[in-house]
Amino acid sequence: MPLRWSASVVLVALLAGLACSENSSTPPWPDDGPFLPPPLGSSPGTATGIAASAVNVLPIVVEAGPAYQPANPSSFYINGAFASATVCVPGTSRCQTIDGLLVDTGSVGLRILSSVLNLPLGDATRNGAPLSECTLFVTGFTYGPLKMADATVAGETASNVEIQVIDAAASVPSSCTSRGLPANNTLATLSANGILGIGPFLRDCGDSCVVDDPLSTAIYYACASAGCQETGVPLAQQVPNPVASLAADNNGIVIELPAVAAAGAATLKGVVVLGIGTRANNAFSGSAVVPLDSAGDFATVFQNAPTSRSFADTGSNGIYFADERLLGIGLCPDMKSFYCPSSTQTYSALLGGTGTGGASVSFSISNADDLVMQHPDYAAYGNLGGPGGGSFDWGLPFFYGRRVFLAFEQQPTSAGVGPYLGF
Repeated sequence: MPLRWSASVVLVALLAGLACSENSSTPPWPDDGPFLPPPLGSSPGTATGIAASAVNVLPIVVEAGPAYQPANPSSFYINGAFASATVCVPGTSRCQTIDGLLVDTGSVGLRILSSVLNLPLGDATRNGAPLSECTLFVTGFTYGPLKMADATVAGETASNVEIQVIDAAASVPSSCTSRGLPANNTLATLSANGILGIGPFLRDCGDSCVVDDPLSTAIYYACASAGCQETGVPLAQQVPNPVASLAADNNGIVIELPAVAAAGAATLKGVVVLGIGTRANNAFSGSAVVPLDSAGDFATVFQNAPTSRSFADTGSNGIYFADERLLGIGLCPDMKSFYCPSSTQTYSALLGGTGTGGASVSFSISNADDLVMQHPDYAAYGNLGGPGGGSFDWGLPFFYGRRVFLAFEQQPTSAGVGPYLGF
């Protein structure tokens, strides 16, 4: 099951003479909550219909992100959903809440930058040797040691679980750098204080990492005094899905975000509800249940052509599909990885293929350059998209205005056994 973080995260280039969007770096967020840039003439998206505060409800916000610096407009993040989690030294009250974590249904595992973590966490070990990990994503890799922590998401705690501490100062093994991907080991390159990976799998790699598999999307290392050597790691010692590791509400998640106006919104507030059918606030209410394969993918039929490698990924900041030659709409002159049609285009696609359980979904693609030029202070846009490179990536805009269910593998829910996507 390949890990995916922001399978097509596109950092918005700075338009000439305008304050536009890109993600870069900032100091840690203030203790009183996530940093919100002041809106310049717009209101945050309404949270009407979003689940109320509860022990299993994690607030999320689409905003400029922890990398935003007012003096550097190009550090602004578009369509990134951020949340917080609390980590503790296992079994103690020595804890720290980390804000600015990118909420990512395209990967699994809690990963935190060492630069924002100030706890003496113990090592995760394999045969007495501390473990490190090179985690491969489409846009780069993260590297750093695995540590043991109690991890609290919303009001529920996963006890004594492995997390990755992303360490820019660590010496990265050549087998990690040789993949040709850039390092995302700093706030400036990761564009978040860490990743809250809550995709459909229980562990971040699975069977392919039980043995030393060069084709796996995570590479574990046993780091003794002589250096770090690649090693297989049993499932029980791999980095887990923090929600799946909870004592309750651990069979999936529900993502609730309000709809976004065509012009966008400065910020958008929503929630991740833990569990599916375990409490009154997470009862299954979808009309479509789309099963996922062993890679977390499903089929999408677009313009009568099926694409088997489709996935729903909150870590991607647009809907990425087809290419400009097929659509005839062209890429943006400035935001070069987005489409820039002369007028807004509306499309439909069938998720789940032509079998039962799928559903037709309509979506719109607008001119990204024009949108950002008109509202350079907006963080949420529901109509951004770009070429998919052979896949169909239903990024964060897919989640706007929907109640989306993501069931974890092998876990029973009121709508069936995961993994599946429901909406």
